[in-house]
Amino acid sequence: MTVADVTFYMFSTVMVIGALMTVTARNPVHSVLWLILSFLSGAGLFVLIGAEFVAMLLIIVYVGAVAVLFLFVVMMLDIDFAALKAEMAKYMPLAGLIGIVLMMQLALAFGPWTPSEGIETRLASPTPPLEEAHNTQALGLILYDQYFLAFQISGLILLVAMIGAIVLTLRHRSDVKRQDVVAQMMRDPKTAMELKDVKPGQGL
Repeated sequence: MTVADVTFYMFSTVMVIGALMTVTARNPVHSVLWLILSFLSGAGLFVLIGAEFVAMLLIIVYVGAVAVLFLFVVMMLDIDFAALKAEMAKYMPLAGLIGIVLMMQLALAFGPWTPSEGIETRLASPTPPLEEAHNTQALGLILYDQYFLAFQISGLILLVAMIGAIVLTLRHRSDVKRQDVVAQMMRDPKTAMELKDVKPGQGL
């Protein structure tokens, strides 16, 4: 067994353990930290196959931005986890049914699955030779040339999901005074102010 094999199994084991602990950890802060460990292990796996650009993106974007954002949100929100777990218990039968359906779908998808021709060659060199194109250039050609439409559609789906989440969580409160910027800009100084002629010795 070579050093690359040992490194692969080490990163894979840590990644699987981190993923399991992310789901099963009782403290949400610990879950986010385990998620960061899984991302770092995934970046190590990308480095092993020669995709350094994707590995750096995983660290910079997901670890440096997304996971840290999760951590700040979890630490800043005052969530009653006992009540949350009590509510989750009611949906366990439905969640179990959905899990069984997903496992059946995975079994149907991977049951008759057979590798395509030339898979050994592609696994031996997943990235093109450096004299042809760097892995960053090859990734750009795949995303923005070969799969351009699918890439743009996936971005549009994420945008729609983000807008939907904002609409579903938006709550209008009637007891909050809101600032009407347009009304402030369009007001007439003649009607907004009134001059009072206060005589000496008299109050308003």
